[in-house]
Amino acid sequence: MRHRLLLACLIAPLAAASATAAQTPTTAVNSPSAAPRPVATAELHDAAGTDFGTVTAWRGPLGLLLRIEGKNWPEGWHSVHLHAVGKCEGPGFTSAGGHLNHTEARPHGLLNQNGGPDLGDLQNVWAAGDGTVKAEVYLSGAGLVPPGVDQLGGDGLTFMVHANADDHVSQPIGGAGARIACGVFERAD
Repeated sequence: MRHRLLLACLIAPLAAASATAAQTPTTAVNSPSAAPRPVATAELHDAAGTDFGTVTAWRGPLGLLLRIEGKNWPEGWHSVHLHAVGKCEGPGFTSAGGHLNHTEARPHGLLNQNGGPDLGDLQNVWAAGDGTVKAEVYLSGAGLVPPGVDQLGGDGLTFMVHANADDHVSQPIGGAGARIACGVFERAD
């Protein structure tokens, strides 16, 4: 009997603490208030001005996360790239220049074994039959506004949508085809 009484005395405080803990709300580590804020957004459009959606950028500790929320895209695979000049002018968007940090020493292509990829190279994305795209791509080693460098200043930066998928190897743009939509990144406030 003594053992039962001793056991009851030991268990009662634990049961009370357990009930209190179950009623106490916890703060999630990844709560919305703890979420990082975007550093920039780009509104996409084609040469006729048709809305092609939005790209939102977040800077992480080792790179850049881009969320693509597209609409009105032709169905199929499309290559997407970061271009080094913040302009989307003309029917072919040639004002956007070439890829971010593209050089002979850093040729195009995520699968290029000869020094690539350049920082403008991203993964292909799929547009559904209704023209929508929902994708996130990560660009390791890059940032729209990395410490000590402000890519949004100076020439700016664009997000480019191409007509075809990128084969990630061939030069100069991996068979990506025409530039069909473009958006200039603007600093998020």
